[in-house]
Amino acid sequence: MTIGLLFYLGFIVLMIVSAWKINTKANQPGWACLVPFYNIIVLLKIVGKPWWWLLLIIFLFPISFIWTIWMTNLLAKSFGKDTGFTLGLIFLPFIFYPILGLGDATYQGPAGLKQE
Repeated sequence: MTIGLLFYLGFIVLMIVSAWKINTKANQPGWACLVPFYNIIVLLKIVGKPWWWLLLIIFLFPISFIWTIWMTNLLAKSFGKDTGFTLGLIFLPFIFYPILGLGDATYQGPAGLKQE
């Protein structure tokens, strides 16, 4: 194995562990991050949006990036982070997703609304 392949595999494991921890912090099944499409449905539940947003993302492909950015912003807010953190999640996901999942951020409810 080359060093590049080991680095790549380590990166993949880091991102999976981060997504798993984000799900578990939000009281969702961690394994859901491994299942295509279901992982997006769980993420939509975490940020407080309906499941049919997945259909918007899939079928309105030319403008799906708008919903994806919005969903990322809602994810940051769900963990008490601001717009700057959203930009980090978008442009440096390999740094900011581990911070969100493995750091001390706590889930505050969909889009930051504290659940009582």
